[in-house]
Amino acid sequence: MKTKDTLTIENLKHTYSDGQKEVQVLSGVNATFESGKLYAIVGESGCGKTTLISLISALDTVQQGSIKFNGQSIKKIGQDKFRLKYVNIVFQSYNLIRYMTARENVEVALDFENILGNTKENAYELLNRVNIKHSEADRLVQKLSGGQQQRVAIARAMAGDTPIVVADEPTGNLDEKTEIKILELFHQMAKDGKIVILVTHSKQVARHADATILHMRDGKISK
Repeated sequence: MKTKDTLTIENLKHTYSDGQKEVQVLSGVNATFESGKLYAIVGESGCGKTTLISLISALDTVQQGSIKFNGQSIKKIGQDKFRLKYVNIVFQSYNLIRYMTARENVEVALDFENILGNTKENAYELLNRVNIKHSEADRLVQKLSGGQQQRVAIARAMAGDTPIVVADEPTGNLDEKTEIKILELFHQMAKDGKIVILVTHSKQVARHADATILHMRDGKISK
């Protein structure tokens, strides 16, 4: 049996300067995430969620404390390597390549992961799973609605074969029916053996987590 992957956050602290003074955003965050589970981190705007996502995803550098994957720190693995090989991010702002179609955005991720087979058909299949029709898949993403772009971003994350998936408000632009379907897909990613972390302000979304719901307030996490 495969050993479970773990992502461990230890005494994580982070500050930034607002031009006049240092502001502490994270003030001693501790948490452990295991593969095979869907987690939710819940908190209001300004509580430090976005900073935490940036650090978990190696988009920003740890100042104090550590983030470890299977006991090895991100710093030792290497920021670029970790971001490339270990984590996929579903951004709240989508971060799609706007001059490409929805299908091409997903194909890029498949090519990047060196997925064998017909990447075009694989991309269509992934987009179909997030309820993007064939005709919509061939449109430029900038011509799609916000909700459609969000689903394309999720399909792109599904295309990446990484052990960790982090999603920032992944259902913020979706109707209730589509939200449920998307959350089922995140559940499936977890069942497939990934560490899946949803970051949200929605308690309704958080209730779908099958593992611990972590509450973030004033730069700290509690259960």
